[in-house]
Amino acid sequence: MKRLFEYLKELWKRSKWARLAMLAGAALLLVLVYGHFRSGSASEYYTAKVEHGDIVQIVSATGTINAVTTVQVGSQVSGNINKLYVDFNSHVKQGQLVAEIDPAIFRAQLQQAEADLANAEANVTSLQAQIETQRAEVLSSSAEVDKAQAQLNDAQLQYERTKGLAEQGIVAVSQRDTAKAVADAAVASLHSAQAVLAQSKAKLNSSIANLEQAKAQGKQKKATVDLARLNLDHCKIYAPIDGTVIARNVDVGQTVAASLQAPVLFTIAQDLTKMLVYAKTDEADVGRIKVGGTATFRVDSFPRETFSGSVSQIRMNATTVQNVVTYDTIVAFDNPEQKLFPGMTAYVSIPVASESDVVKIPNGALRFKPEISEEQRRALYAKYNIPETGRGARKDSGGGPGTVEAAAGPPRGASAGGQGMRRGGGTLGAGGGSSTREDYAVAWKLLADKSLEPVRLKLGVTDFTFTAMKEGPLQPGDVLVIGEASKSGKPGAQQSPVGGGPRRF
Repeated sequence: MKRLFEYLKELWKRSKWARLAMLAGAALLLVLVYGHFRSGSASEYYTAKVEHGDIVQIVSATGTINAVTTVQVGSQVSGNINKLYVDFNSHVKQGQLVAEIDPAIFRAQLQQAEADLANAEANVTSLQAQIETQRAEVLSSSAEVDKAQAQLNDAQLQYERTKGLAEQGIVAVSQRDTAKAVADAAVASLHSAQAVLAQSKAKLNSSIANLEQAKAQGKQKKATVDLARLNLDHCKIYAPIDGTVIARNVDVGQTVAASLQAPVLFTIAQDLTKMLVYAKTDEADVGRIKVGGTATFRVDSFPRETFSGSVSQIRMNATTVQNVVTYDTIVAFDNPEQKLFPGMTAYVSIPVASESDVVKIPNGALRFKPEISEEQRRALYAKYNIPETGRGARKDSGGGPGTVEAAAGPPRGASAGGQGMRRGGGTLGAGGGSSTREDYAVAWKLLADKSLEPVRLKLGVTDFTFTAMKEGPLQPGDVLVIGEASKSGKPGAQQSPVGGGPRRF
């Protein structure tokens, strides 16, 4: 070692360049030594301060804006679109003519049906006249029967008288025979008259039946006329409600075919000054939403504006997509300026719980877990009288899973990004999606000497950025650790709190 110092002393005296090289080497050695000792020193922490204020827990959902009443206007007949009287965004009144289908075919069908009806009515009239004639014939035949009956009665009377006189020998037998022949002829005449009467009655009954059939055919032809006239009327399409045309699906000259389902020509929204948001709400959140509660939402078209409404309905019909179950939460709102249109995507926020005038703990502090051994942690817990159950583990109490994550973590769908900080390992939470959290968790307070103090906290409502402290020693302004740079010098992945970057110590 002595020789080394003598050699360095000799080099120092010989050359200016040697002195410069020795100085550079000494500086490099100092840097290396400083880095070595610094790497073994205390960690660099990222911190956030305890705040004071209000916390509102929000259920977030995405939905679509819709009109309260939307009517699809269709066509009940097939044909070519002859005229269109309205277009997109046209304001219409109930009963206003909006479109017309070429009526030529339906007008011809109506004329043919009317001609068939006239023919049927003429047939009825003819049969009615025929029946009247046949009724007269029946009356005449009946009179002939009565006449023949009277003649028969007279002939029989003459025969009986002549027969008696002939037996007494007063008249000749030939007169008796003549009287009998006359009586027999009267019987034949009566039978003939009766046959004619029966034939007349049969013709009359047949004509009456034909008349009933003709009347039925007349009703059928009348129904055909009514149907043809109705189809002709359906060639003109009218607005069923007052509103605004938000969709037009046909053009002039286009053919529409009304078969099993009426083709949709227009879609009319009744009143765009009052609208609805159909918000797809996750099944884990829908139980906390109450009808009549307030809601706010934003749209991409107006990113700096927040619109307000109220929850009017929670529909029980579930929608399942890839095993994700959602329910439609209906948010009603006023749209007096009609600046929001049907179909816009709305990002809805529904307050479900709140606490006022509370101490607010940054959620990043509830996730943080320092890089210390289990023995060191137990020693710190014992020093500050922290029970082992205060680490954040909780027992199930009928509210759902006991894993505690929600209060400290981001809302459903958010990612825990960010780099440069090691992710904490806290296990805060609330099972079952309850809106308040009666769980205990441990946060780490940074003291003036850069040491850490574990603090046991009882937590309440969270807005996924801050969580309300129900019990605990912390005060607004206290500094809590939310992450630390790893001792290897490489940053970890602890997420920074929303609404303000961490401080580094």
